[in-house]
Amino acid sequence: MSTVTDQVLEFQLGEETYCVSIDYVTEIVDVGELTTVPNSAPHVEGVMDLRGRTTSIVNPKVVFDIDTEGAEQRIIVFDPEIAAEDGAVGWLVDEVYQVSQVEPENVDTSAASDDTKSIRGIVKRDDGFVIWVNPAAIRTN
Repeated sequence: MSTVTDQVLEFQLGEETYCVSIDYVTEIVDVGELTTVPNSAPHVEGVMDLRGRTTSIVNPKVVFDIDTEGAEQRIIVFDPEIAAEDGAVGWLVDEVYQVSQVEPENVDTSAASDDTKSIRGIVKRDDGFVIWVNPAAIRTN
């Protein structure tokens, strides 16, 4: 097993805390004006202009079948070179918490999703669990 410590960005979706590898993240922005795109996938909220780049905004609550309403006030923008084959993508999340260290021995990969590869594992913490997701597994089309 790898002894490399990973850094993750923790964020809230509904009642749960999730995280993604910080390597995927380019920036975090406040929710702005979204333009809806006709005939887009149900999890695509729309697009917005971020620094001159058209960025698709995805609602991961739809992807992960999370039923709750939330603040949905932040957008995590992912590096298109790493996370998205289909252009710049941002995730609409309720809140962004912190960057934290994850020790490999604290990750339970038995919950990883084989079919979609969207869940990397569950991070065990003293105060509960954090669901580690893979943004590259979520497509905008």
